[in-house]
Amino acid sequence: MRILLVGYGKMGQLVGELARQTGCEVAGIVDPLSPAHSGSVDDDRWRDVDVAIDFSSPEAVPVTLPALARRRLNAVVGTTGWGRHESAMRQAVEGSGIGVVVAPNFSPGVVLFEAMVAQASALLASQADFGAWLHEAHHAMKKDQPSGTALMLKGAMEKAGYSRPIDVSSTRAGSIPGTHTVGFDGASDTITLTHTVRDRAVFARGALEAARWLKGRRGWFTLRDMLETPVGRGGS
Repeated sequence: MRILLVGYGKMGQLVGELARQTGCEVAGIVDPLSPAHSGSVDDDRWRDVDVAIDFSSPEAVPVTLPALARRRLNAVVGTTGWGRHESAMRQAVEGSGIGVVVAPNFSPGVVLFEAMVAQASALLASQADFGAWLHEAHHAMKKDQPSGTALMLKGAMEKAGYSRPIDVSSTRAGSIPGTHTVGFDGASDTITLTHTVRDRAVFARGALEAARWLKGRRGWFTLRDMLETPVGRGGS
């Protein structure tokens, strides 16, 4: 599998390292801010690339993804913070016939965590004395706040029927890979669910698995589709 890395920060570099260790070829790197930059997305050298893996910036995705679609190049997008452009990006992908996996978090465990949070929210939706909160913590360099995963979890809670306010807060400090806690607090007791990432490599491995899974597929997918969990299946 030949990969184009879009964005070459800590995550892009980690994907590149693991790709080479697993026998994949990094065909090029698209990151004008990096000394490793080897050409724009539109460069003809990428015509034989199988998939692009994007861990760039929220500002770059609305420009890069349509360019990849024009080149009919499949993409895995782990960048977050560009949600307001999703409708336009879906249209660009649909018209091109490529396959795209978009996920705010490429940890398989967080997909299962989402299912647990949704189930808990459904159970507590009718318990009026239980209020809910969601807290996420990430490294100091993470730009979007709250995280894309936090927004995904909040959406899952609401979709499950929890209609009361959900307090969302964030922490940015040090090198925290990512911790998400969902809590429900009642008059006499508290219920908490927490997912903690110990190693960023889980995101890189998940992105590489998504890249392999995309072969032969067309449409807009999430990590849930890839893992076929009860939360959802099929192109969304």
